[in-house]
Amino acid sequence: MADNRTQPRHRKRIQVRYGVEHPSRIAFTEDVSDEGFFIRSALVQKPGTILQVEMITPEGEVVLLEGRIRWAKKVPPNLLARVKGGMGIKIRSFHQGEEAYRRLCQTLRERLA
Repeated sequence: MADNRTQPRHRKRIQVRYGVEHPSRIAFTEDVSDEGFFIRSALVQKPGTILQVEMITPEGEVVLLEGRIRWAKKVPPNLLARVKGGMGIKIRSFHQGEEAYRRLCQTLRERLA
């Protein structure tokens, strides 16, 4: 699969809640960037699906956003620790906390500099 990202992703584990109509399932990010993030989960939706996502930053700020699943890989729950399974999410819009999300990404970029 070709890597079509325009922004580098930074490894960061953050608890998220996600769902099609409202955020009801719990999972964790594996990496984040200005444009999107990867949710590690055995319960995946089809690419193209719009998800509602709630994220609490390490500083405790709430981020509510809508994202489109760009790709998904279903992995049995017992293999999830060893095989990358989940969904790549591209952010479509923020409902709350865009500034907090941007600060998080900036902090992660500065750590690598």
